[in-house]
Amino acid sequence: MSVTAAQGFEAAGVAVGLKSTGKPDVAVVVNRGPSKAAAAVFTSNRAKANPIIWSQQAVADGVVEAVVLNSGGANCFTGTFGFQTTHQTAEKAAELLGVSAGDVLVCSTGLIGTGDEVFRAKVLAGTGQAIAALSADGGVAASEAIMTTDSRAKRAVESRHGWTIGGMAKGAGMLAPGLATMLVVITTDVELTADELDTALRRATRVTFDRLDSDGCMSTNDQVTLMASGASGIRPDLDEFASALTEVCQSLAEQLQADAEGASHDIRIQVVNAADEDDAVAVGRSVARNNLFKAAIFGNDPNWGRVLAAIGTTDAAFDPYDVDVWMNGVRVCTAGGPDAPREAVDLAPRETLVVIDLKVGDASAAILTNDLTHDYVHENSAYSS
Repeated sequence: MSVTAAQGFEAAGVAVGLKSTGKPDVAVVVNRGPSKAAAAVFTSNRAKANPIIWSQQAVADGVVEAVVLNSGGANCFTGTFGFQTTHQTAEKAAELLGVSAGDVLVCSTGLIGTGDEVFRAKVLAGTGQAIAALSADGGVAASEAIMTTDSRAKRAVESRHGWTIGGMAKGAGMLAPGLATMLVVITTDVELTADELDTALRRATRVTFDRLDSDGCMSTNDQVTLMASGASGIRPDLDEFASALTEVCQSLAEQLQADAEGASHDIRIQVVNAADEDDAVAVGRSVARNNLFKAAIFGNDPNWGRVLAAIGTTDAAFDPYDVDVWMNGVRVCTAGGPDAPREAVDLAPRETLVVIDLKVGDASAAILTNDLTHDYVHENSAYSS
């Protein structure tokens, strides 16, 4: 049920022609309360889409009544027209829901730099149609309406001790930190304040979405919104809530990774025995963004030399000649030199685990990425045509 699994929420997804395929392209998620507490995190890209600029202002007071999302157009770098479109979308939803426009968040995804009166009219019409179709069973339809190049919808639910967290996400390319190219809406029926939600959300995204680095490209439209209805009447232990929220975010992040454009390998880079967590993240990310390494994995080549070359570009503490590397359970490099023969490594499975032992401390971190394939290049070279 996705975002309607938690009590107090309704959602819908409708098709209004923003996508040439005719598939659903506008979604609305509404918090019916009694609480309207919310928090959100946004792309760290300085180039921000109009919905991001609007939503950052709207969520500042910690109150969100609804989120309107459209696929089929990013509404980014569309000038004053684009911001007016976002503003009118929030006003349209507010009017129909009987709430303040300042309590409505807006999200858009699609091609940057496009937008006209037809786009605006369709988004506004879709907002109205989705609100008219709101349902406590509408989470699945909403998750399908936010898809762009996704091959499947992403949904996750976690329930504990009488309360629930539900989430939906979209994203299949440009997955990099500062969230990833994603729109995510997460709902919960617990009783928590906006500040508590913000703390839990940042704690969860730091180790999930922010460590998904499919292709090193950061989007202009990334947004993760968390809303709490309080409908369960339960105030959970904050650590337990944050743990459950992290599980939901991790599930969605892994679903995003598995649907990355054109990928044939889902790669987990596990860095262990680093001096600190920041070093572990830096080392893992250096490998995740190395196109030579990613191309080697696509070719089922356990080229550990490319791993060492990548981590050598970082400022992390380690001795390059005292590093071990495992690929799918086989140690191919030890003390900076060759170990097991490359033919001992089976890289045919889609799941690929690379372990890098820095041997300088006890910190660790994992980065999720994908290989670099012909299909990825083709899909992104043909995206706007």
